[in-house]
Amino acid sequence: MGEDPNDARPEHAPPKLDLNKPGPGDEPPADRPPADRPPAGSGETVMIRPARGGAPRDATPADAVPADATPRDAVPADATPRDAVPGEAAPADAPPRDATPADAVPADAAPRDPAPPQATPTGSFRLPAPAPGAGGTAPWEAPPQNGGSTGTAASAAPAGSFGPADPSGTSGSGFGPADSSGTAASAAGSFGPADPSGTSGSGFGPADSSGTAGSGFGPPSGGFGGGFGAGGPYGHGQAPAAAPGWAGAGTLPPPPSAPPGSGPGGRGGQGESRPLQAVAVGLLNLSCLGLGYVLLRQWIGAAVCWAATAALLLLALPADADGVPLGVLVGYGAVLLAAAADGARRGLRASLSVGAAARRLVLPLAVVLLAVPAGGAVAYGSARDDAREEAFQQSLLARLATADALVKAKEGSRFELAESDYTTALDTYEKLALDHPGSRAAKLVPERLDAYVTSVSKPYTDKKYCDAVDPLKHLRGLPDTVDAKVLGDRADGFDEPLAQSLYECGAGELGRESTAAAHEAFTELAATFPESVYVGRTEKLVGDGLRKAAAPLSDGSASDPCATTEEVRTQRSGVAGLKGYELSGPVADADRAIQKGVFSCGTKQFRDEEYSDAVKTMDQYAKDYPKSPQTAHARTISIAAQIADHEPAAGKKLPSATVPGGSRMPMVVSNDGKDAVELLYTGPVTGKITLGACGTCTNYGGIRGAVDPDAKPCGGASSKYPKATLQLPAGTYHFLQRRAGGGFAVAGETKSSKAEIEPGYTYTNCLYVTSGL
Repeated sequence: MGEDPNDARPEHAPPKLDLNKPGPGDEPPADRPPADRPPAGSGETVMIRPARGGAPRDATPADAVPADATPRDAVPADATPRDAVPGEAAPADAPPRDATPADAVPADAAPRDPAPPQATPTGSFRLPAPAPGAGGTAPWEAPPQNGGSTGTAASAAPAGSFGPADPSGTSGSGFGPADSSGTAASAAGSFGPADPSGTSGSGFGPADSSGTAGSGFGPPSGGFGGGFGAGGPYGHGQAPAAAPGWAGAGTLPPPPSAPPGSGPGGRGGQGESRPLQAVAVGLLNLSCLGLGYVLLRQWIGAAVCWAATAALLLLALPADADGVPLGVLVGYGAVLLAAAADGARRGLRASLSVGAAARRLVLPLAVVLLAVPAGGAVAYGSARDDAREEAFQQSLLARLATADALVKAKEGSRFELAESDYTTALDTYEKLALDHPGSRAAKLVPERLDAYVTSVSKPYTDKKYCDAVDPLKHLRGLPDTVDAKVLGDRADGFDEPLAQSLYECGAGELGRESTAAAHEAFTELAATFPESVYVGRTEKLVGDGLRKAAAPLSDGSASDPCATTEEVRTQRSGVAGLKGYELSGPVADADRAIQKGVFSCGTKQFRDEEYSDAVKTMDQYAKDYPKSPQTAHARTISIAAQIADHEPAAGKKLPSATVPGGSRMPMVVSNDGKDAVELLYTGPVTGKITLGACGTCTNYGGIRGAVDPDAKPCGGASSKYPKATLQLPAGTYHFLQRRAGGGFAVAGETKSSKAEIEPGYTYTNCLYVTSGL
């Protein structure tokens, strides 16, 4: 059949409904007026649009209600159906169980402002009744056809029925005529009329007069409401009666309203303001996931939020010590705030596509979801702190590695060259342990200190004892410079190695030309470790060494007594300077040996015709050992050496240490010079005399020789000349005359002579001075 072009169609096709399942409100209330007659004067016209394809054969027209009754399926425009699917139209026949029709008013109530047309379950729209007594036709009603007048409303045909209602108001549901009682004419599945008993047939007959649904599509018992003939409800000259759900013939449908969800309060309109909903949507957008936009089906906004969050995660992860740049955080915060504000604006009047129960959970869920950014910030802050801590730990480990490299590089080097680097490394270890006790680097400090001790003490391990002294002194002194908690007992046990190193170093230096280093080590040993066994060992070592060195001098076996004497003298001096040792015995023995060595050295020098050296040696001997039995002999050797220095023949024989016996001849020696003179002689006996100056004497030769050529030395009275008498054994003597106190006189101031002393004679000797003036 064709449809009225003025028919109002829903924006979306209604879903197929199972009408066999009774819905809430199918049983009319007890006080509802009978369904077969609308209340008089209600004036309400309802349009019912048949479902596409027709209703099921056994459907009961449950939506045929009196004209003045509140339709079961009338729901508020913003009510969410119980089984609604987001984004789809609400089911036509599934009104909320507890919905209260907003436009149901008593028939005799005062008219109120006309409300917007509301959608019925079938997708058509119910129009409000005109005000009582207004008269005339409604704006949407067609003018009377065939000269008829406006009649009263007949009962609405059920949705999906093609037959007009009978005079009793019962809809026909089939194409066959119903009987006089309104019972469906034919059985289900047939086009015949229902049986005479009024029971619903299985065909397409209309409902009977009692309201029982027929399963066929036959016409009602009263025909088609007059159709195009007279006498019926749709007879000629009579306006079509208003039926609940679908306007009769000649009725103009109202303009279609917006589809569900887009009217007042819908997503596309300016509905009721919902501040809490706006807050919920804004908070959902603050969750960094754009969930507010998802709830509003604003996918572009959600995509922007997702992209911003993904970009932030890309820049922030993995977390590092520097964290996220401030500009990125500010930009992301601006995006979140903008999304929250925009979401709140959009959600203020939006109709959400979720049920009422779900809507009640949106705001709490939004508050809970704020934990996502908060938790993320906390987690990232923790990860960043971990990264910073790791970076800090790595920096401490780098400092530790630098100190390790210094220690390793200086291992085995001379300590005086490596001490600065060792001190730097040790200071690093101590600071790491004290300033950062819980760090990984600090936990490695004990191990590094062990390596430090091993490296510093390596010369001792290698038995380089002199090189080990300073490093061991450094390690032994660590308790004075390093914290005890850091150092522990690592400085203990270095006393013995240091004492050993001092002893071994000194012992090694004793065999060298210079014993200064040895004596320095021994002195420090006795001063630092006076009770050490190495002190006793040092006494024995040094004493025995000194005795051994002096032995050739003591027994006269030294091939070079001069050199040996000097060596022993030097060694003796060093040993005597050692403090803290008992070495008096070896020192005394060395002194005696040195004395012998000096005399032996003098005699050797005389024999080697080193007269000047012999003189110095013997003079020093006589000075150093005045009480020695050999002192007199040393003096005679010195005199003989002085004469031999001018008269080599005098050195042919070393003066005797003993005085020969026998008779002696006197020799009187006079000084006829104006200066004091010395007379040195050597022969069978050796000696020296000094004659005082003659005050009245003058030099001979020159002017005096010219004036008094007959003048002879010592020619005057003998009493005027200073004189001395020598008692000389017979033999050959060498004499040396020189100015007294002059020592080794220069040429021209000395005079050497030789004389033979024979027994039985008396000898005189006059000393005088000649000059060219």
